[in-house]
Amino acid sequence: MREDLSAGTDLACQSAAFTTDPFGADFARCLPVLRDAGYRRVVLGPLDPSARGIEALGARIHDAGLEPIAMVVQSPEANVMSGSPDVRRRGFEQLRRIVEMTHRMGGDQLNGVPYGVHGDASALPAEQDVATTAALVGDVADEAAAAGIMMTFEVVNRYETSVLNTAAQAVRFVELSGSRNLKIHLDTFHMAIEEPDLLGAVAHALPHLGYLEFGQSSRGLLSTGSLDLAGILGAVRELGYTGRYGVEGFSRATMQEPVADALRIWGTTFSTGEEFVRDAAALFA
Repeated sequence: MREDLSAGTDLACQSAAFTTDPFGADFARCLPVLRDAGYRRVVLGPLDPSARGIEALGARIHDAGLEPIAMVVQSPEANVMSGSPDVRRRGFEQLRRIVEMTHRMGGDQLNGVPYGVHGDASALPAEQDVATTAALVGDVADEAAAAGIMMTFEVVNRYETSVLNTAAQAVRFVELSGSRNLKIHLDTFHMAIEEPDLLGAVAHALPHLGYLEFGQSSRGLLSTGSLDLAGILGAVRELGYTGRYGVEGFSRATMQEPVADALRIWGTTFSTGEEFVRDAAALFA
């Protein structure tokens, strides 16, 4: 029974709260927990579009009464932000393959960082490279929309990228893309680092905002940290945001070690995924 969330809340949970292996038993066990707590969607980590079992994974999620949200990434060898035409082309084709994978999985949303290599924050990109990248990502977003998929791009902090750190930069990126289908993904964790006015940033991005994610300063339970997430939620609703929400928390206890290391998750911020999803659902009740 969906009793934990307020009526009409379209809420997703990052599956890393339970496990970083979407093909394992822990992931299968998390799906009814999310459904019964009132969540509608589960967010997956990056997947290889050529991996076996993609369709079966999508079916497993749908059979549990949920919808999958896939994630897109780039690599040094396939990167639309690269100055090398060959690397840029491979990055573009990688984005297209992930759109196709999302369609095969039966998903209608694609999140992630499609505009460069996540974790590369070594230098500012040239303005022309940003414009070229925006146009390529916009083309992919249009292709995704034709397949019934909303493509978003996440704005992350300065330690994770040097390309897009603020809502204002994100809005400009959408404008440069020339696409009406490319949407912005904002996350309170990253915004608290980069935005001098978090709610003003949401208001600025609102015409293009497709996904608003709630993460605490601790990256753990949403009820424990320095961010007043209840106040933020009330304020963004007053701004008129009616789109999809997400919640995200990371704890080393639930993650594969290489993934935890890559995301710099060193501590146990919660013991189980069940603990996280119940705590997060209470925010939206």
